[in-house]
Amino acid sequence: MAIREMVAKTLLSHVKQPDDWFGLRYNMNLYRGCQHQCIYCDSRSACYQIENFNDVLVKINALDLLRDEIARKRNKGTIGFGSMSDTYGPVERKYRLTRGALEVLAEFGFPAHIITKSALPVRDCDALSAINARTFALVSFSITTADDDLARILEPGAASPSERFAAMEQLAAAGIHTGVVMMPVLPFIEDNAANITQIVARAAAHGAEFVLPAFGITMRDRQRIYFYHKLDVHFPGMRERYESAFGERYSCAARNADHLAALCNDLCARYDLATHVPRWSPPPPPEQLRLF
Repeated sequence: MAIREMVAKTLLSHVKQPDDWFGLRYNMNLYRGCQHQCIYCDSRSACYQIENFNDVLVKINALDLLRDEIARKRNKGTIGFGSMSDTYGPVERKYRLTRGALEVLAEFGFPAHIITKSALPVRDCDALSAINARTFALVSFSITTADDDLARILEPGAASPSERFAAMEQLAAAGIHTGVVMMPVLPFIEDNAANITQIVARAAAHGAEFVLPAFGITMRDRQRIYFYHKLDVHFPGMRERYESAFGERYSCAARNADHLAALCNDLCARYDLATHVPRWSPPPPPEQLRLF
Protein backbone atom coordinates (compact mmCIF):
# COMPACT_ATOMS: atom_id res chain seq x y z
CA MET A 1 0.00 0.00 0.00
CA ALA A 2 1.40 3.36 -1.08
CA ILE A 3 0.76 6.74 0.53
CA ARG A 4 0.97 9.68 -1.84
CA GLU A 5 0.26 13.38 -1.48
CA MET A 6 -2.07 15.29 -3.79
CA VAL A 7 -3.41 18.82 -4.21
CA ALA A 8 -7.20 18.97 -4.23
CA LYS A 9 -9.27 21.57 -6.06
CA THR A 10 -12.32 21.51 -3.76
CA LEU A 11 -13.22 19.85 -0.50
CA LEU A 12 -16.77 20.38 0.75
CA SER A 13 -19.68 18.90 -1.17
CA HIS A 14 -23.38 19.45 -0.61
CA VAL A 15 -25.48 16.50 0.56
CA LYS A 16 -28.89 16.11 -1.05
CA GLN A 17 -31.55 17.22 1.41
CA PRO A 18 -33.11 15.92 3.48
CA ASP A 19 -30.41 13.47 4.57
CA ASP A 20 -32.56 10.97 6.43
CA TRP A 21 -29.63 8.69 7.30
CA PHE A 22 -26.82 10.75 8.78
CA GLY A 23 -28.19 14.27 9.19
CA LEU A 24 -25.56 15.94 6.99
CA ARG A 25 -25.67 19.15 4.99
CA TYR A 26 -22.07 18.91 3.75
CA ASN A 27 -19.54 16.13 3.34
CA MET A 28 -15.79 15.95 2.80
CA ASN A 29 -13.01 13.43 2.31
CA LEU A 30 -9.60 14.45 3.57
CA TYR A 31 -8.06 11.29 2.11
CA ARG A 32 -8.79 9.09 -0.93
CA GLY A 33 -8.44 5.34 -0.57
CA CYS A 34 -8.55 3.66 2.82
CA GLN A 35 -6.11 1.62 4.87
CA HIS A 36 -8.84 -0.29 6.68
CA GLN A 37 -9.38 -2.40 3.53
CA CYS A 38 -12.82 -3.76 4.44
CA ILE A 39 -13.53 -6.55 1.99
CA TYR A 40 -17.09 -5.32 1.30
CA CYS A 41 -16.34 -1.59 0.87
CA ASP A 42 -18.62 0.17 -1.63
CA SER A 43 -15.95 2.80 -2.33
CA ARG A 44 -14.17 0.32 -4.61
CA SER A 45 -17.00 0.84 -7.10
CA ALA A 46 -16.05 2.40 -10.44
CA CYS A 47 -18.43 5.33 -9.96
CA TYR A 48 -16.13 6.82 -7.30
CA GLN A 49 -13.22 6.99 -9.78
CA ILE A 50 -10.55 5.80 -7.36
CA GLU A 51 -8.06 3.99 -9.57
CA ASN A 52 -6.37 1.94 -6.85
CA PHE A 53 -8.23 1.75 -3.56
CA ASN A 54 -5.20 0.09 -1.97
CA ASP A 55 -3.30 3.39 -2.22
CA VAL A 56 -4.05 6.36 0.03
CA LEU A 57 -3.96 9.87 -1.38
CA VAL A 58 -3.46 12.65 1.16
CA LYS A 59 -5.04 16.01 0.32
CA ILE A 60 -2.21 18.10 1.70
CA ASN A 61 -4.03 21.41 1.07
CA ALA A 62 -7.28 20.20 2.65
CA LEU A 63 -7.19 22.49 5.67
CA ASP A 64 -6.59 25.60 3.57
CA LEU A 65 -9.50 24.60 1.32
CA LEU A 66 -11.73 23.92 4.30
CA ARG A 67 -11.03 27.25 5.93
CA ASP A 68 -11.71 29.10 2.66
CA GLU A 69 -14.87 27.17 1.76
CA ILE A 70 -16.44 27.11 5.20
CA ALA A 71 -15.99 30.87 5.60
CA ARG A 72 -18.20 31.34 2.51
CA LYS A 73 -21.03 29.02 3.59
CA ARG A 74 -24.19 30.98 4.29
CA ASN A 75 -26.10 27.98 5.65
CA LYS A 76 -24.60 26.34 8.69
CA GLY A 77 -25.06 22.57 8.86
CA THR A 78 -23.47 19.32 9.93
CA ILE A 79 -20.30 18.35 8.05
CA GLY A 80 -19.69 14.65 7.52
CA PHE A 81 -16.21 13.14 7.59
CA GLY A 82 -15.33 10.30 5.28
CA SER A 83 -18.04 8.96 2.99
CA MET A 84 -15.45 7.17 0.79
CA SER A 85 -12.44 6.92 3.11
CA ASP A 86 -12.25 6.50 6.87
CA THR A 87 -11.04 9.84 8.14
CA TYR A 88 -9.23 8.09 11.02
CA GLY A 89 -7.15 5.61 9.05
CA PRO A 90 -3.61 4.96 10.32
CA VAL A 91 -2.32 7.68 7.96
CA GLU A 92 -4.07 10.25 10.17
CA ARG A 93 -1.49 9.66 12.92
CA LYS A 94 1.11 11.34 10.72
CA TYR A 95 -0.83 13.95 8.74
CA ARG A 96 -3.43 14.95 11.39
CA LEU A 97 -5.80 16.39 8.78
CA THR A 98 -8.85 15.21 10.71
CA ARG A 99 -7.54 16.84 13.85
CA GLY A 100 -6.92 20.08 11.98
CA ALA A 101 -10.36 19.98 10.35
CA LEU A 102 -12.05 19.56 13.73
CA GLU A 103 -10.22 22.64 14.98
CA VAL A 104 -11.46 24.63 11.96
CA LEU A 105 -15.04 23.49 12.59
CA ALA A 106 -14.76 24.48 16.24
CA GLU A 107 -13.49 27.91 15.23
CA PHE A 108 -16.33 28.54 12.77
CA GLY A 109 -19.05 26.90 14.86
CA PHE A 110 -19.99 24.10 12.45
CA PRO A 111 -21.26 20.75 13.75
CA ALA A 112 -19.53 17.49 12.81
CA HIS A 113 -20.51 13.86 12.24
CA ILE A 114 -17.69 11.32 11.99
CA ILE A 115 -18.23 7.70 10.97
CA THR A 116 -15.23 5.49 11.65
CA LYS A 117 -13.87 2.02 12.35
CA SER A 118 -10.95 3.46 14.34
CA ALA A 119 -10.35 4.06 18.04
CA LEU A 120 -8.34 7.20 17.21
CA PRO A 121 -11.16 9.74 17.82
CA VAL A 122 -10.29 9.48 21.51
CA ARG A 123 -7.10 11.39 20.71
CA ASP A 124 -9.21 14.35 19.57
CA CYS A 125 -11.67 14.38 22.43
CA ASP A 126 -10.71 17.97 23.29
CA ALA A 127 -11.39 19.20 19.75
CA LEU A 128 -14.70 17.33 19.63
CA SER A 129 -15.63 18.85 23.00
CA ALA A 130 -14.83 22.31 21.64
CA ILE A 131 -17.26 21.72 18.76
CA ASN A 132 -19.85 20.33 21.15
CA ALA A 133 -19.62 23.45 23.29
CA ARG A 134 -20.70 25.58 20.32
CA THR A 135 -22.88 23.29 18.24
CA PHE A 136 -22.82 19.49 18.03
CA ALA A 137 -20.22 16.71 17.67
CA LEU A 138 -21.20 13.12 16.85
CA VAL A 139 -18.92 10.10 16.42
CA SER A 140 -20.58 7.00 14.97
CA PHE A 141 -18.62 3.77 15.14
CA SER A 142 -19.21 1.43 12.21
CA ILE A 143 -19.61 -2.04 13.74
CA THR A 144 -20.94 -4.96 11.72
CA THR A 145 -19.87 -7.81 13.99
CA ALA A 146 -19.11 -8.12 17.70
CA ASP A 147 -16.63 -10.93 16.97
CA ASP A 148 -13.03 -9.65 16.91
CA ASP A 149 -11.80 -12.72 15.01
CA LEU A 150 -14.40 -12.36 12.27
CA ALA A 151 -13.72 -8.63 12.07
CA ARG A 152 -10.03 -9.30 11.39
CA ILE A 153 -11.11 -11.09 8.19
CA LEU A 154 -13.79 -8.62 7.09
CA GLU A 155 -12.03 -5.38 8.15
CA PRO A 156 -8.33 -6.34 8.29
CA GLY A 157 -6.89 -2.83 8.75
CA ALA A 158 -9.45 -1.49 11.22
CA ALA A 159 -9.45 -1.43 14.99
CA SER A 160 -11.15 -4.45 16.54
CA PRO A 161 -14.79 -4.11 17.60
CA SER A 162 -13.62 -4.35 21.22
CA GLU A 163 -11.32 -1.36 20.67
CA ARG A 164 -14.12 0.60 19.02
CA PHE A 165 -16.50 -0.09 21.90
CA ALA A 166 -13.83 1.02 24.38
CA ALA A 167 -13.30 4.26 22.43
CA MET A 168 -17.06 4.81 22.35
CA GLU A 169 -17.19 4.52 26.12
CA GLN A 170 -14.44 7.11 26.58
CA LEU A 171 -16.13 9.59 24.23
CA ALA A 172 -19.52 9.10 25.89
CA ALA A 173 -17.95 9.73 29.29
CA ALA A 174 -16.60 13.03 27.92
CA GLY A 175 -20.07 14.10 26.79
CA ILE A 176 -19.59 13.43 23.08
CA HIS A 177 -22.64 12.08 21.22
CA THR A 178 -21.82 8.57 20.03
CA GLY A 179 -23.42 5.37 18.78
CA VAL A 180 -23.22 2.50 16.30
CA VAL A 181 -23.76 2.42 12.55
CA MET A 182 -24.52 -1.27 12.00
CA MET A 183 -24.12 -1.57 8.25
CA PRO A 184 -23.67 -3.56 6.15
CA VAL A 185 -24.95 -6.71 7.83
CA LEU A 186 -23.52 -9.33 5.48
CA PRO A 187 -25.90 -12.06 4.31
CA PHE A 188 -24.94 -15.62 5.40
CA ILE A 189 -22.09 -14.23 7.56
CA GLU A 190 -23.42 -11.65 10.01
CA ASP A 191 -27.22 -11.86 9.62
CA ASN A 192 -28.04 -13.87 12.72
CA ALA A 193 -29.82 -12.98 15.94
CA ALA A 194 -26.78 -13.66 18.13
CA ASN A 195 -24.65 -11.11 16.27
CA ILE A 196 -27.32 -8.40 16.31
CA THR A 197 -28.03 -9.02 20.00
CA GLN A 198 -24.34 -8.77 20.93
CA ILE A 199 -23.80 -5.54 19.03
CA VAL A 200 -26.81 -3.80 20.54
CA ALA A 201 -26.07 -5.01 24.07
CA ARG A 202 -22.42 -3.96 23.91
CA ALA A 203 -23.35 -0.60 22.39
CA ALA A 204 -25.68 0.06 25.32
CA ALA A 205 -23.03 -1.04 27.82
CA HIS A 206 -20.46 1.35 26.32
CA GLY A 207 -22.45 4.57 26.28
CA ALA A 208 -24.10 4.54 22.86
CA GLU A 209 -27.12 6.75 22.26
CA PHE A 210 -28.31 4.91 19.15
CA VAL A 211 -27.89 1.97 16.79
CA LEU A 212 -28.54 2.71 13.11
CA PRO A 213 -28.97 -0.59 11.21
CA ALA A 214 -29.15 -1.67 7.57
CA PHE A 215 -29.70 -5.39 7.08
CA GLY A 216 -27.91 -6.39 3.92
CA ILE A 217 -25.27 -5.13 1.51
CA THR A 218 -25.20 -3.23 -1.78
CA MET A 219 -22.88 -4.47 -4.52
CA ARG A 220 -21.73 -3.27 -7.92
CA ASP A 221 -18.95 -3.82 -10.48
CA ARG A 222 -15.41 -3.64 -8.99
CA GLN A 223 -16.67 -3.88 -5.43
CA ARG A 224 -18.46 -7.15 -6.19
CA ILE A 225 -15.40 -8.62 -7.93
CA TYR A 226 -13.13 -7.82 -4.98
CA PHE A 227 -15.65 -9.00 -2.39
CA TYR A 228 -16.22 -12.31 -4.17
CA HIS A 229 -12.47 -12.87 -4.43
CA LYS A 230 -12.14 -12.42 -0.67
CA LEU A 231 -15.08 -14.76 -0.08
CA ASP A 232 -13.27 -17.42 -2.09
CA VAL A 233 -10.18 -16.95 0.09
CA HIS A 234 -11.82 -16.84 3.51
CA PHE A 235 -15.25 -18.49 3.09
CA PRO A 236 -15.03 -21.27 0.46
CA GLY A 237 -18.42 -21.88 -1.12
CA MET A 238 -19.88 -18.58 0.08
CA ARG A 239 -19.48 -16.89 -3.31
CA GLU A 240 -21.79 -19.46 -4.89
CA ARG A 241 -24.43 -18.77 -2.24
CA TYR A 242 -24.27 -15.05 -3.04
CA GLU A 243 -24.46 -15.63 -6.78
CA SER A 244 -27.42 -17.96 -6.38
CA ALA A 245 -29.28 -15.61 -4.02
CA PHE A 246 -28.55 -12.25 -5.64
CA GLY A 247 -27.11 -12.62 -9.14
CA GLU A 248 -26.12 -9.15 -10.36
CA ARG A 249 -28.54 -7.39 -8.01
CA TYR A 250 -27.44 -4.10 -6.43
CA SER A 251 -29.43 -4.41 -3.21
CA CYS A 252 -28.82 -7.70 -1.40
CA ALA A 253 -30.97 -8.08 1.70
CA ALA A 254 -29.95 -10.10 4.72
CA ARG A 255 -31.80 -13.32 5.47
CA ASN A 256 -34.91 -12.65 7.52
CA ALA A 257 -34.20 -8.92 7.33
CA ASP A 258 -37.65 -8.06 8.69
CA HIS A 259 -37.17 -10.40 11.66
CA LEU A 260 -33.73 -8.95 12.40
CA ALA A 261 -35.11 -5.40 12.16
CA ALA A 262 -37.86 -6.27 14.64
CA LEU A 263 -35.31 -7.86 16.96
CA CYS A 264 -33.07 -4.80 16.74
CA ASN A 265 -35.99 -2.47 17.47
CA ASP A 266 -37.02 -4.53 20.49
CA LEU A 267 -33.47 -4.58 21.85
CA CYS A 268 -33.01 -0.85 21.34
CA ALA A 269 -36.28 -0.18 23.14
CA ARG A 270 -35.13 -2.41 26.02
CA TYR A 271 -31.82 -0.56 26.31
CA ASP A 272 -33.32 2.88 25.64
CA LEU A 273 -31.37 3.36 22.40
CA ALA A 274 -32.62 5.33 19.42
CA THR A 275 -32.63 3.71 15.96
CA HIS A 276 -31.67 6.95 14.22
CA VAL A 277 -28.75 9.33 14.63
CA PRO A 278 -29.25 12.49 16.69
CA ARG A 279 -29.37 15.59 14.53
CA TRP A 280 -28.32 19.18 14.93
CA SER A 281 -30.74 21.96 14.10
CA PRO A 282 -29.80 25.65 13.94
CA PRO A 283 -31.28 27.73 16.75
CA PRO A 284 -34.37 29.73 15.80
CA PRO A 285 -33.77 33.38 14.88
CA PRO A 286 -34.38 35.87 17.69
CA GLU A 287 -37.96 37.06 17.92
CA GLN A 288 -38.38 40.68 16.90
CA LEU A 289 -40.02 42.77 19.57
CA ARG A 290 -43.17 44.64 18.70
CA LEU A 291 -43.12 48.43 18.88
CA PHE A 292 -46.61 48.60 20.35
